[in-house]
Amino acid sequence: MAKQRMTLEAIAGSRPDIDLAKVDATTEDDIRRHMSEEGYDYDEPVDAEDIISPAAIRKRLGMTQRQFAAAIHVPVATLQNWEQGRTLMDPSARALMTILAREPEAALRALSALRAA
Repeated sequence: MAKQRMTLEAIAGSRPDIDLAKVDATTEDDIRRHMSEEGYDYDEPVDAEDIISPAAIRKRLGMTQRQFAAAIHVPVATLQNWEQGRTLMDPSARALMTILAREPEAALRALSALRAA
């Protein structure tokens, strides 16, 4: 699928595809219920280890954005968007970051094997 180019004015003038009324109507009780249904404890504190930062992982590995993006098979622009908070990582990307944070050598070995295949 080709990338659609937009001007800054077009981006600034566009509206997100989000039902803000529904977001505004969401209560704390709704959030608690959803978290409970998904197996999370609302009152459990968030550990720093639970927050997976691609920038922190990349810097810990001593890689440039270009090197890290190539290693994890994503466009540099995607990595930049994640690092700058413009877009959120999908669940599979978060899982990859978790693996890279905990077992970087094994993950990079496996990812380089994919490139060679």
